[in-house]
Amino acid sequence: MQRTALIAGATGLVGSCLLPLLLQGGRYERVVALVRTSTGVVHPRLQEVQTDFSRLADLAEERTHPFAVDDIFCCLGTTIKKAGTQQKFREVDYDYPLVLAKLTQREGASRFSLISSVGADEHSPFFYSRVKGELETALLGLAFQDLQVFRPSLLLGDRKQRRFGEGVAGWLAPIFLPFLVGYLAKYRPVQAVSVARAMVQAAEDCEQGVQYYDSSAIVRMAAKVGE
Repeated sequence: MQRTALIAGATGLVGSCLLPLLLQGGRYERVVALVRTSTGVVHPRLQEVQTDFSRLADLAEERTHPFAVDDIFCCLGTTIKKAGTQQKFREVDYDYPLVLAKLTQREGASRFSLISSVGADEHSPFFYSRVKGELETALLGLAFQDLQVFRPSLLLGDRKQRRFGEGVAGWLAPIFLPFLVGYLAKYRPVQAVSVARAMVQAAEDCEQGVQYYDSSAIVRMAAKVGE
């Protein structure tokens, strides 16, 4: 039976790679793209909903709200520099995804796929990692039938807005790659398109329960797409 999907953050680095993959094939009869600005994509199975993510609860009160779907792909995320304050960062990376999870679960969603981060830990001394870990813990408490958490390291790809630190890290990455093996493999940089492909493959595999994927697992999953 065909399913329906919702992607939040379809104009971001991973989301822009994921959206066309969700529209390919016949797995999803309808794909809802929840965005702040238009994706520019036109497709008969795409329903684009432009909204202010701070008003998701208000959107849920509308008669034709978009939250009645089967699978959610959450690609929301920012940086503290871009957000401006820790409070705003937390709003984007914790509040919005959690509200989205609660609203869609209330409407019967069974699978939630989240892009988190390597090092996510609610007890981390680092604010960024702590917020990511707190979100993971909160989602566990919602008890989705399937919860898929992707924890990539440095994301590589063509960003609309260049980030100096990530540019430097991407340039240095090849120097350190030979040393990132074994336990350290989870710190290897990964292409954004690989994360998108891994998310699609994980949904195809339909493994139930809670699943975690680090960078090395993401690369293995992505390689399965199209096999």
